[in-house]
Parts: sequence; C-alpha cells; structure tokens
Amino acid sequence: MAPTGAVFALLILAGTAWAQEPIAPAPTQRAPDTLEARTLACVGCHGEQGRGVENVYFPRLAGKPAGYLYNQLIAFQEGRRRYAPMNYLLAYLPPAYLKQMADYFAAQSPDPLPTTAPNAPAAIIAQGQQIVAKGLPDKKIPACVACHGSALGGREPAIPGLLGLRADYVSAQLGAWRYGTRTALAPDCMQVIASTLSEAEVGAVAAYLATQQIPSKEKPAAADTTQLPLACGSQQPQEAKR
Repeated sequence: MAPTGAVFALLILAGTAWAQEPIAPAPTQRAPDTLEARTLACVGCHGEQGRGVENVYFPRLAGKPAGYLYNQLIAFQEGRRRYAPMNYLLAYLPPAYLKQMADYFAAQSPDPLPTTAPNAPAAIIAQGQQIVAKGLPDKKIPACVACHGSALGGREPAIPGLLGLRADYVSAQLGAWRYGTRTALAPDCMQVIASTLSEAEVGAVAAYLATQQIPSKEKPAAADTTQLPLACGSQQPQEAKR
C-alpha cells in the first residue's frame, strides 16, 4: 500500500506543478488588412466587389470612374447627399481612405445584371430613348450621352455610367436633385436638368435606362477636351474640406 500511496502523492504534486505553470495565450488571429476586408460594409448592400444587387435602391459601384465614386463619398460625408447609413459610416473616415475605396471599386469589372422587363408603355420607353440620345432642345436640356458617353458608360474622371440602374433608383436621384436633397458643387448641372424635366420625362428616362444591359466590358470613356454642354462643378474629383 505504501508504494501505491507514494505514487499517488507524486501524481498529485505533478498535477499541482503543471497547474501552476502559466498557459501560453492562443495566438491572436488578425483579420487581413486588405481593401476586400475594409469594404465588407460596402458589399453587404452594393454586392460582391460592388457589382450590384437586385435591390432597387443600392446602385452598383464597380467600374464607375474613381473620381465620381470619391466625389459621392465626400458628398455623403459633407451632407450634400443624404442617406443616414452612408452619412454615419463615412463620417470620420479620412480622405485618403475614401480615395482608396473609390480606386478599389473603380478597378472592378461590373457584373451585368439582368435588365428589367419594361413596365411602361412602348411610347414612354421611346420618349426616354429620345431624351437620352437627343435631349430636349426646346428646354435646353442636352442629351444624356453628351456627358455620360455615347455608350452611357460614363466619362473619366468623374462622370458616372447610367447603365445597370433600376428605374426607381434613377427617378429617386433625379427627384433628389429636383428637391435639393442631393446636391453637387456649383455649378450643379444635374440640379438644373432635374428641375427642368417634367415628372413624366423623368419617368420616361428612368424607364428607358432600366431596360439597357451593361456591356460585359464596360469602361468609362477616356477624359478628353470635349466641351460639355453644361458647366458642372462635379466634373472633376473634389477636394475634401478636411
């Protein structure tokens, strides 16, 4: 019995000594510091790599000019565009960080979303096509293609493409310009256009654009010296106020 008791005592002492040894902490797993990781909050609404989702009100980001995307981030930060989640998320991010995000999404290829079946009469779609391609000369409204590119893919450095957007989103943005809840740096050419279009004309433009497919390799037109029909303060990337 004595040897057994001695062995038992040694086991207890060994266990006590082992218990007193400090346990090394498990290595901390750090999230990778990549733009993919940093933009997870963005893709939750705007789709993987910003390529868009079926939701009506979340536009695609992928493939749009970096200058345009940066301008919009600054506009949300400074309150010239109003959408509470965006205003909150961007409130304290430095301009350099916003520029990195804009460059990241601009470099992504847009994923062609399925076009929506026309839910407007053919005459309305045709009216929208006429405004997009020819404008409304009697109202001094230029064609959309004059600024946004002949393929409506946008123009470098800061004019966005208009394809891959739902009709309700286009109507909502034109309405926001009309009523002052979305503004750009002066001269605000889109505010002038949106205020001049009738509600029926806004609906026609939105209906037509929603039926247009994004080309598989859409890219903004290169910047050039072409004189735009209206002066636009948002034509170039903006400087942040801080």
